[in-house]
Amino acid sequence: MQIRRILTWTGALAALMAVAAWGMPLLNGGGPLAQPLRNKGKVHIRQDGAKYTLYRNGRPFFVQGASGRGDLASLAAAGGNTVRTYDTANLRAFLDEAQSQGLAVIAGLPIPSSPYEKFFYRDKRKTDSLEAGVRAAVLRYRDHPALLMWCLGNEPVMTWRPGHRGFYSTYNRLLASIHELDPDHPVTTTLPNFNIAQIWMIRQCVPGLDVISFNTFGRLHELGERLEQFSRIWNGPFLVAEWGAYGPWESEYTAWQAPVENTSSKKAEQLRKMVTDLPLQNPRCLGALAFYWGYRDEATGTWFSLFSTSGQPTEAVAALRESWGRKSANTTWPQIKYMLLGGKGARDNILLTPGSRQTASLFLDAANRAPIATLAWKVTQENWYHGTGRPKKPDIMIDTTVRAEDGLELSFVTPRRGGPYRIFVQVTDREGHVATANTPFYVVE
Repeated sequence: MQIRRILTWTGALAALMAVAAWGMPLLNGGGPLAQPLRNKGKVHIRQDGAKYTLYRNGRPFFVQGASGRGDLASLAAAGGNTVRTYDTANLRAFLDEAQSQGLAVIAGLPIPSSPYEKFFYRDKRKTDSLEAGVRAAVLRYRDHPALLMWCLGNEPVMTWRPGHRGFYSTYNRLLASIHELDPDHPVTTTLPNFNIAQIWMIRQCVPGLDVISFNTFGRLHELGERLEQFSRIWNGPFLVAEWGAYGPWESEYTAWQAPVENTSSKKAEQLRKMVTDLPLQNPRCLGALAFYWGYRDEATGTWFSLFSTSGQPTEAVAALRESWGRKSANTTWPQIKYMLLGGKGARDNILLTPGSRQTASLFLDAANRAPIATLAWKVTQENWYHGTGRPKKPDIMIDTTVRAEDGLELSFVTPRRGGPYRIFVQVTDREGHVATANTPFYVVE
């Protein structure tokens, strides 16, 4: 713990030294703590002592909802009031649907944000084109009644390292353009977890940002403590823009670096515990958004997805519904305990020979078992395993659905090509609720 604190303060000190080297003031016009608030507009933030409150159309508004593009009617029915997008694709229709469901929208404005994108921000032609796109989007959607705020970039690289002056210059241009064109809505951006060095760089290099948002998963339990620990450096308003099941980067790995994923039943259990770690009672908190409302293929298609590809909910949706004060009456969910492949679990580093017959077995929790209708089995290549370059959609080797009365096992022949694979199963009950599990394995030629 002491070493981690030393490293954290070392990063903050390095950021301070970098800012000073750039010739920037160590404290901006907002004073030593919070950013200056723009307390006008349809949506704005007010400060009353240590308390920050988001106002929408003259009334206090506390963000409660999810990030993603899944079914908005089910989000409203579950008790959510806000949804976050990551881009402006089909945004008009999305805003219209959100408005019809009584939901507010945090609209994402994507920007290049890789550590290697510093070269992009040195090209004036590219940055001018980016600004033109942002301005066009703001002009097009700024008057929509469902719009709550803008999110300029998702986890942009707010680094203190040299070579990123062009990024900060461009980011401030974009931010000024949004504020100029749309004074009615605040602007935020997201940071991965709580990083005091990145927060310091925002404080000093992006003074016009209205809100800082955090994407945090397995380290959610640290957020409240770190907000308090560094409140003397920054005590402005914040959002939790993503929270949910532990990410692949926070999980156990097989010998070939395949992340081990929990069952959807275990994730729902985790979410019920993690709700208590959300710093919702912090007077600076403006709300929180779960991740991901809908279906998203990231690491696997089931890792963060709160719904199946066909829109059926997992038990995690029930966990969120409960946290939002909308308990489901007399509703049961299929409960998966674990899956075995050839009698082994995911943590056993399962190595198989090509073309061999194997049996996958699913074990359910008999004490809390909903009537099962079908089991959908699938075997795919790992979607990260394609050598160099970006991941592509994984090849599907087996895709079959069986009736529950035919049993909880699947006998199959392993692929003849060597490499990492994963077997998935989706259990669907008679009410349309789903549960998922998967197991990685490696075919050794």
